[in-house]
Amino acid sequence: MAVTGIDDLGEIIKGCIRKNEKSQEMLYKRYFSYALKVALIFNSDREHSLEIVNDSFLKVFRYIARYDNNIPFKAWLRKIVINSSIDRFRKEKKIFQEEDQQTFIVPDNSPGIITQLTAQDILKLLNLLPDLHRIVFNLYEIEGYSHDEISSMLNIPENSSRVYLARGKKRLRELFGMYFNTSHEKFGNR
Repeated sequence: MAVTGIDDLGEIIKGCIRKNEKSQEMLYKRYFSYALKVALIFNSDREHSLEIVNDSFLKVFRYIARYDNNIPFKAWLRKIVINSSIDRFRKEKKIFQEEDQQTFIVPDNSPGIITQLTAQDILKLLNLLPDLHRIVFNLYEIEGYSHDEISSMLNIPENSSRVYLARGKKRLRELFGMYFNTSHEKFGNR
């Protein structure tokens, strides 16, 4: 069976298990943009995100034989990309230090701006958060991890996870208010 005509994910995965380079290339091309989107949620720097995607695919190819096809492949890949992002964060920040960032945003006074809010706008705001706040926010609010799980992943106390989440949410409300020239009280203090 020629690998060049493979279109079925199951066949591509079988080829990857056999370490077939064409199958690996097909899997990489098929899921590259998805993996990059996930990496960009956890990393403000595009170059770091690209490195994380490549590291993630190396892990995928190394452990593809362990993949359980009862789990959607995207979910398995997402978990690997998230874990690679966390690994990179740990490596770069051996001692967790809060970075105090001064952010200057020019307000947008366009009418109806909230209805025009895009995922790109949200990512820009998230990228203005200090790394630890952004990672905890994403793990808790987007990925659904508990504070206990986040504590284990990041090697921080569980209470610190709660504090970073609260500070991240507070800062996002402030940034949202500045960026969209609105009062953040409208959006609650959740």
